[in-house]
Amino acid sequence: MIQRNSEQQKNVVVIGNGMVGLRFCEQLVEKDQAQEFKIVTFCEEPRAAYDRVGLTQFFAHNDAEKLMLARREWYAENNIDLHLADRAISIDRQNKIIRSQKGIEIPYEKVIIATGSYPFVPDVPGIKNRGVFVYRTINDLEQIIDYARNSKRAAVIGGGLLGLEAAKAALDLGLETHVLEFAPRLMPRQIDDAGSKVLVQKIEELGVQVHLNKATDSVLGESSVTGIRFQDGAELELDMIIVSAGIRPRDELARECDLEVGERGGILVNDNLQTSDPDIYAVGEVALHSGMVYGLVAPGYQMAEVAATHVCHGEAEFRGSDLSTKLKLMGVDVASFGDYEAGPDISKSLTFEDPFKGVYKKLVFNKAGTNLLGGILIGDASDYGSLSLLAKSSASLPCQPHELIVGAGGGIPGGSAEDMADDAQICSCNNVSKGQICTAIKEQNLCSVDEIKACTKAGGGCGGCLPLVTDVFKAEMKAAGITVSNRLCEHFDYSRTELFDIIKVKKLKTFSAVIEDCGNGNGCEVCKPAVASILASLWNDHIIDHSDLQDTNDRFLANMQRGA
Repeated sequence: MIQRNSEQQKNVVVIGNGMVGLRFCEQLVEKDQAQEFKIVTFCEEPRAAYDRVGLTQFFAHNDAEKLMLARREWYAENNIDLHLADRAISIDRQNKIIRSQKGIEIPYEKVIIATGSYPFVPDVPGIKNRGVFVYRTINDLEQIIDYARNSKRAAVIGGGLLGLEAAKAALDLGLETHVLEFAPRLMPRQIDDAGSKVLVQKIEELGVQVHLNKATDSVLGESSVTGIRFQDGAELELDMIIVSAGIRPRDELARECDLEVGERGGILVNDNLQTSDPDIYAVGEVALHSGMVYGLVAPGYQMAEVAATHVCHGEAEFRGSDLSTKLKLMGVDVASFGDYEAGPDISKSLTFEDPFKGVYKKLVFNKAGTNLLGGILIGDASDYGSLSLLAKSSASLPCQPHELIVGAGGGIPGGSAEDMADDAQICSCNNVSKGQICTAIKEQNLCSVDEIKACTKAGGGCGGCLPLVTDVFKAEMKAAGITVSNRLCEHFDYSRTELFDIIKVKKLKTFSAVIEDCGNGNGCEVCKPAVASILASLWNDHIIDHSDLQDTNDRFLANMQRGA
């Protein structure tokens, strides 16, 4: 059946209702002031867009509603037709009609393909046995939780970002946990060998067993998983396996309607995010722009904004995006920014390693030592905001190179919130600058970080920039002569120093105990790492309570959503 638009608006069909698909809808609603377009979106999952970045929080509360990114009413209020549990199966370019699995046909003016990616699962014997899972959706997590109840040992195939997140989940479910990585180091795309060595040490201290240089030969067991065999002949006894061995762009719709795709997958797009058919756009992980497929939340959101602007006849171009990332894996800070892999022909690097605290830092400079090009931070990423901004700005160093790496957490010369330029990007997920935050504070009389987040969306993506947002807020309040509360964040009415004393005196040993005793809510990216640091320094122990120090990251955005 063909559904026509009675109001004669032009249909824009968004295929995929993940984080990036939703962001496009939000941007089009905002930019289409003339209400020229009617939005229709298809979502293969039974739930509308939810927070993939915070997916692991599901283990703490088992409540999918807490992860939803938009109220169901929001779609209706903005005249958006949302088709849940219905996959778009064909694009008829000649007649300009989208057809769905449930038989719905929608004539279109423009199409936005935001189908994201699918997990790569190695084609080895036994991989379809009962007990093998991927780690992508709420449904996957529900199945993992259910199966883990009768399991003792689990392995994660893949030692990248998402693999380590899955390993954290398995550990928190009380399973003996193994990480199997084909490469000679963990996170081979983000950190170097030295950084991996520190990360492995930190993770193994938590009880996770890491196996590097391990290629899977087969999954053992007749119908259910009993173990895994490696290509070197070794075997490992297991009850369940979680596969996190990479992703592939979900571009089958484009192939079926003869849009141009890359040799290794991904829909080819230009700087306007148009495919080889100018009426069809691709955004997020399914898009191949200048030879690159992006798996970050920030580029996906930027693509959504560019595509929405172009659909509304505006001028905007996507020229690539910053690949910097900061996250917490199993309680360990991990960050990389800029050109941290610059070769010796154009760069020199400084490294710092503290084996007692499990800290590794590598900063890469130009040969003259006058500019910071990039870096890697493991165990202590407190200076990530200032360092990444300095690398991004291409400005001359405000000090000698060694001053940036010595004195961890002591502050970067010229790197305070007051010193940042107005055009310095604070939130990469939502592309919010310091100037935009400062303007919003003054014009909207914003009085808290929560109000800044609601007004500007800074900190509304992965949350990694919230400490920097807080610094900018405090600097603006100070400049205006307003006394700012010294509380750590909205969850604690105490400063870090006061909280340290409380935890010490009351001998609180976990985040849940701390927040129950003297805080409120569930915590955030400001208080969780701060409390983790206090607990580690006081009790010299690793806290692995999954409901407490919730790992988050901004790297796998659409890796976890079919409709990203």
